[in-house]
Amino acid sequence: MHVTLRQLKVFECVARAGSFTRAAEELYLSQSTVSMQMKQLAEAVGQPLLEQLGKRIELTDAGAELLRTCDEMFECWSRFEATVADLKALRRGRLRIACVSTAEYFMPQLMAPFRERSPELDVSIEVGHRDAIVERLARGDDDLYIMGTPPQHFDIVQYAFLDNPLVAVASTQHALAGQKRVPLRRFSDENVLLRERGSGTRLATERLFREHGIELRHKTELDSNESIKEAVVKGLGVAILSQHALDRAGERIAVLDIEGFPLAQRWHVVHLGGQQLSAAAQAFLDYLLQEGRERLQSAAPDPLPAYATAG
Repeated sequence: MHVTLRQLKVFECVARAGSFTRAAEELYLSQSTVSMQMKQLAEAVGQPLLEQLGKRIELTDAGAELLRTCDEMFECWSRFEATVADLKALRRGRLRIACVSTAEYFMPQLMAPFRERSPELDVSIEVGHRDAIVERLARGDDDLYIMGTPPQHFDIVQYAFLDNPLVAVASTQHALAGQKRVPLRRFSDENVLLRERGSGTRLATERLFREHGIELRHKTELDSNESIKEAVVKGLGVAILSQHALDRAGERIAVLDIEGFPLAQRWHVVHLGGQQLSAAAQAFLDYLLQEGRERLQSAAPDPLPAYATAG
C-alpha cells in the first residue's frame, strides 16, 4: 500500500472539515487537487473512505479507522518534532531542578560550569525540605531531583553521584570535643539537635539510634542546618549533620569522634520512572554523572579530623 504523508494530511483535513472546499481553503490547495489526492488515497487503500451525503462529506467505516490511524500517526510525529526541538534546548530550553536544602551547599559550584556552556538555558532550582521535594516529585513538577534519601514508595530512577558523610558535631567548648572513641550511647545522653521530620539527615539519625536500641531522651527539633549550627555553636546541644553543611568560615564547631561515625550516605539525582527527559535534563544528568561528579568530588571538603575546629 503506497500512501504518502501529504495524502494523509489532506484526508485528515477533509474528514475534520467535512468538505472538500473548506479543506482546500485551509490547506491553500485547489479543490481539484484535494479531490485527486483523496481518489489516489482510496485507490491505495482499496476501500472507499468518504461518501457524499447531500452537501456533507461523511466517513465510511474504513475512513473512520484511517482517521484514528492518522490521529495516532500525527501525535507520534508531534512527539518527534518536540524531541527534535529539545535537541536545541541547551541554547533556549528550560531545565527544572528541585533539591533538598542541604544540597544548596554544593549546588552553586555544581551549576556554574554547566551554565557557562549554556548561558541561554532557562534554569530554575527549587530548594526545600525533603517532604516538599518529595511532593514535587510525586506531581512531576521538575525534571530532576537531588536528595540524599530517595523515597521508596515511588516508581523512580535514581543515580548515586556523590558521597554524603554524616558527622557528629558539637561546640569546640563541649565536654565531648577532643575525647576519643565516644560511645554512641554517651552521645545520645546529650540534647540532640534534629532536623525537621522527613529530613534525610533526620531519617538517617533516627535509623541509627533505632538499630542500636537507643531512645533519645533529650532532643530539640530545628528546621534548617544553619539553625542547628548556630545552636551547636551556642552550646545548646550536639547534632548530626552532612559534612557538606560544615562551612569552615568562622564557625566554632568540632567534629566528634563517635563510634560508628561518619555515617556513609550518598547524594542521589532522581527522576520519575518512565519519564522522558528533555534534552536539557538529559544533558545535565550526563554532566552530573560524569564531569560534574568529578568536579564535586575534587572540590568536596576534605574529611574533617575528629574534634577539628571549623573556622
